[in-house]
Amino acid sequence: MPASTPTQQAEQWLADFDAALRAGDIPRATALFRDDGYWRDLVAFTWNLKTLEGHAEIAAMLEATLARTAPGQWQLDGEASESDGVIEAWFTFATGVATGKGLLRLKAGKCWTLLTTMQALEAYPEPRGHNRPKGAEHGANKARETWREAREREAAELGITSQPYCLIIGGGQGGIGLAARLRQMNVPTLVIDKHDRPGDAWRKRYKSLCLHDPVWYDHLPYLPFPDNWPVFAPKDKIGDWLEMYTRVMELNYWSNTECESASFDEASGEWTVKVMRDGEPLTLKPKQLVLATGMSGVPNVPHFPGAEEFAGEQHHSSRHPGPDAYRGKQVVVIGANNSAHDICAALWENDADVTMVQRSSTHIVKSDSLMQHALGPLYSEEALANGITTDKADLIFASIPYRLLPDFQRPAFDAIREQDADFYRRLERAGFLLDFGADDSGLFLKYLRRGSGYYIDVGASELVASGEIKLRSGVDVACINRHSVSLSDGSELPADLIVYATGYGSMNGWAAEIISQEVADKVGKCWGLGSDTPKDPGPWEGELRNMWKPTQQPALWFHGGNLHQSRHYSHYLALQLKARLEGIETPVYGLQPVHHLA
Repeated sequence: MPASTPTQQAEQWLADFDAALRAGDIPRATALFRDDGYWRDLVAFTWNLKTLEGHAEIAAMLEATLARTAPGQWQLDGEASESDGVIEAWFTFATGVATGKGLLRLKAGKCWTLLTTMQALEAYPEPRGHNRPKGAEHGANKARETWREAREREAAELGITSQPYCLIIGGGQGGIGLAARLRQMNVPTLVIDKHDRPGDAWRKRYKSLCLHDPVWYDHLPYLPFPDNWPVFAPKDKIGDWLEMYTRVMELNYWSNTECESASFDEASGEWTVKVMRDGEPLTLKPKQLVLATGMSGVPNVPHFPGAEEFAGEQHHSSRHPGPDAYRGKQVVVIGANNSAHDICAALWENDADVTMVQRSSTHIVKSDSLMQHALGPLYSEEALANGITTDKADLIFASIPYRLLPDFQRPAFDAIREQDADFYRRLERAGFLLDFGADDSGLFLKYLRRGSGYYIDVGASELVASGEIKLRSGVDVACINRHSVSLSDGSELPADLIVYATGYGSMNGWAAEIISQEVADKVGKCWGLGSDTPKDPGPWEGELRNMWKPTQQPALWFHGGNLHQSRHYSHYLALQLKARLEGIETPVYGLQPVHHLA
């Protein structure tokens, strides 16, 4: 009898797939996919983050990886479901060195999308659950070392008399979360950061800064925020949480430490990293170097004619101290994305006369609407009540190939545009230049493609629509005068302060500053998919460039993104680093070529 229920159909597909792989019959395995089928693999088969599109790419990957991966034990995990002709099924599997988890989507009996993820290295389980440490050594021992003594010894030795295997440059949420993963995997790791305390990267930003993503989307690894945590966390609360997290997770974290230079010795496979710690020079010799500087590179500070003659203050948004000193002042903010809106609103609240200069269109989405239509189904109290945990939500989101993601996102943003039509009309009447992305796919695709060009509205847009925040749109800065800004349409804006809310360059800009321009060019541009949309030039690459995966520079890694991405992808980056520490073979399939330098 042919399989009938969704669960039976999914079980049959997994059984057929398992049989084909065990037989080494790649054509047979490939034929189980639709012609437009996708396979996204996170480390399990490719030791890479790689999406295969269509039969030819899937077959080529299996030809290169199947024999050494030795996959098996494909089993359904729970019951399959069906909606609109698509069957979804969770499953588990194993390889020769690891356990894995995945999500299968079937259409008309064939695979439409397949996600495979490495979950744990079989020989090196994390010390959690049944493997948790005892914490106390029972019995009598004259040479006993307490937990605290062992921790103090480790902190005193690492980086001084012993070397970290992995050095993480950047101690924000990304570096801290990755360090927690690596500590649980017993990878000797040191985090360095220039600030005085963990969390200062948040504390020292403008005082109105808060997360625009909701709490369910933003948990750190291992320690979720408590149930009474605010939906949108203020910056100082995040800073305190990161500091607490660093202590509780017992991370080796050096504050007041700046990286001055780094170089890689190909022969020894070792980095030489010169740092200045509390004013004292030190040299570190890690095997792996991670740049965890967020998803952003060096601040983009435009150089307008006459800027050096400006009599007032001018600074990039990353250095904006907040509105308190500018009450009654005339302020020009260059830019119209998240930071620009936040800064303008805070200045308005403190009675500054503020004008936003919008040089190109911006995607605006109300926070409540984003939650209702886009984030809520995966990250909300309702999602939790429906059994969608944070880990499950992360995997569901990861299971959608980037090529298909616009089609998944477009209906949500179409609904938002219809629901908030009056809001958008009022913004356009004020002269604001709106867009919904190059293909109307909304916020997430803009973020993935270019990391800019949007604002999650938490109130500033109403001030723009009403004229409380003045707006000059569709113009550029022609020059800066001693007390004003001249625009390309011939008009002039008086100014006591100019804020450049002009974003950031690619993360490989940090590689250029810390290592060399040669290495920065070798790894190429970070972020973006190759979608051939504004600020994301083609060709299509199918994954985010250089993020959380091997790069063209051996032993150099980039880690960042929002809290959701840092949490989820830190797991796969940590597994890659642990495998290399333990000498497990990690032949990388599909290392991406470099098409763009920055």
